Amino acid sequence: MFTYVSTRSSLWMKRLLLLAIFITSTTLFVQGQNKVPAKLPKSIHSGSQGKFHVQGVAVDQENGFVYFSFTDKLVKTDLKGNLIGSVTGFVGHLGDLDYDSERGVVYGSLEYKNDAIGQGITETLGQKNKNQVGFYIAVFDVSRISRINMDAEKEDVLKTVYLREVVEDYQAEVSVNGKTMKHRFACSGIDGLTLGPAVGTQTGNKRYLYVAYGIYGDTTRNDNDHQVILQYDLEQWDELGQQLSQNDLHQSGPDKPRDKFFVRTGNTTYGIQNLAFDPYSGHFFAAVYKGRKSSYPNYSLFVIDGQKKPLRSSVISDDTSIEVKKLSLVQAGLQDESTGIRGWHFKWGTTGMEPLGHGYFYLSHPKKTEDGQQTATLQKYKWMGNKSESFQLAK
Repeated sequence: MFTYVSTRSSLWMKRLLLLAIFITSTTLFVQGQNKVPAKLPKSIHSGSQGKFHVQGVAVDQENGFVYFSFTDKLVKTDLKGNLIGSVTGFVGHLGDLDYDSERGVVYGSLEYKNDAIGQGITETLGQKNKNQVGFYIAVFDVSRISRINMDAEKEDVLKTVYLREVVEDYQAEVSVNGKTMKHRFACSGIDGLTLGPAVGTQTGNKRYLYVAYGIYGDTTRNDNDHQVILQYDLEQWDELGQQLSQNDLHQSGPDKPRDKFFVRTGNTTYGIQNLAFDPYSGHFFAAVYKGRKSSYPNYSLFVIDGQKKPLRSSVISDDTSIEVKKLSLVQAGLQDESTGIRGWHFKWGTTGMEPLGHGYFYLSHPKKTEDGQQTATLQKYKWMGNKSESFQLAK
């Protein structure tokens, strides 16, 4: 009898101990979810960085560095905003950024083109536009960025990977309502990018690079009401990357993306400016310059459901309905009655958006000083995601 009672008591004690551990760990997990990341300041200032406004940001939390894209340069600071180094000399458009902690590199979208944006950049730099077309991912070895004004072409600090799919869509001519027009899917190049898992799969550690098209906001077109996002496998990119030569643009890159997705958001102006995968929610955040078609709600912030598998659907291209894979928007925020599109009206995010964990983000606030210099301040926000509020300044 003594042995029986002792065993039973021991069993109950084990159960109580496991319950206590579960309650404690659950409480700590919930507290951790709501806790502001301790090491990160509420704001980080970039300092004055020239004539071009900030395009994107990336944060290396582990090593304490921040990376800013200012169109013609990449800037590296510490978490206090102290300047560590920069990479300069770009005569194209360096856009959105993301940091890859596994490889120790920063990815940036890089455009060379002969449209109004490309011509505006070269004019501001006092150079002649060479009418070159090339869309690349710049891969920065950020451990080598150790001083100011490192030359993008002459120093071994970055490689570039050519995106053939984007060039083909940009240069294509298609029929739009019977009229021949340039740019398939109204592709103006690339801008937003991010690392993330396969859409609809939250298991496994493999991450892919997602690259969003810039899309012309022409209100007379009927083929520019979807965002276009390419997915790339990075396995062979070390071999594909080449030194940047802006007088002789190379074409070393993957033949095709791993996948190509469409997201119905309605018309926007130049597509997704900043794209950010948030591991905390499992979703992709997309900040845009709002569109101008009155038939759409013209939101400036969308959240793409990263947990829902792509759906087979169709879009209009070249006056023909073609089958594509579509991603879904999360069922949250405002909802337009006539189109069913969900999203938010929000001022910030188009010039920098960085998930920090636990529902917190850095959002870039650009500013032009009285002497014409561009600066940026990263402000910490908490994601709210309801109808009345998307982000709230962190307390």
